Amino acid sequence: MTFSVKRFMAIFQKDLKDLYRNMYVSSTALMPLVFAVIYGRMDNITIEMYVFVISISLALVGTFLQCAMIAEEKEKNTLRGLMLSPATLTEILSGKSAVTIVITVIVTGVCLFLMNFSFAGRGVLIAGVILSLIFFIALGTWMGLITRSVLEASVYVLPVMFIFGMGNMFMAFADQYSFLEVLEYTPGIQLEEIVKLEDAGAGFSQLWKPFAIIGAWVVASLALAAVTFKKRMMD
Repeated sequence: MTFSVKRFMAIFQKDLKDLYRNMYVSSTALMPLVFAVIYGRMDNITIEMYVFVISISLALVGTFLQCAMIAEEKEKNTLRGLMLSPATLTEILSGKSAVTIVITVIVTGVCLFLMNFSFAGRGVLIAGVILSLIFFIALGTWMGLITRSVLEASVYVLPVMFIFGMGNMFMAFADQYSFLEVLEYTPGIQLEEIVKLEDAGAGFSQLWKPFAIIGAWVVASLALAAVTFKKRMMD
């Protein structure tokens, strides 16, 4: 079955309207903006602060919106009908993900604007952010499939927010608590590494490792979401 733009747009418009009506879900976009306003008032904003705001935006907005939209459909018993409709797996997931991508990009862009950050000349960082966004959306898709309601989704997203969104902040305590060293392999920390290498003029021989780590997260989350989705179709 070929990809249908009409079915894709129908899913996209439906989810956008549902998101607009659900203020509880859409209000999660406020947290990254709060951090951006606080950091934006500082005189010396470090690159770690910029990356932290990017990470919290991707983790909280990207993951939670995706998770909540799917969980809400399950709560209303409409996801089963969508799975059994003529729409393909690609159309369903891409339609829902498009809404999350648009909102996440807008929120992240506004946050960085408030902090006077520019992506000019940072093509490598942009590539890392796009790759990370794919991971967080895939993670949100999987979480939405295993949760039963929006309330449950809001609980499930908390570990994601702390581990993946605020991992940059917790790394400061890694010297005291050795178990926090595992956070070094989270996408947020790898984005920091990409920025440092980019500023140092590093080439592919050095940049491949952080991209490979983020890529591994992407592959794992996509596979997990796809397997869970197909399982739900057969249940």
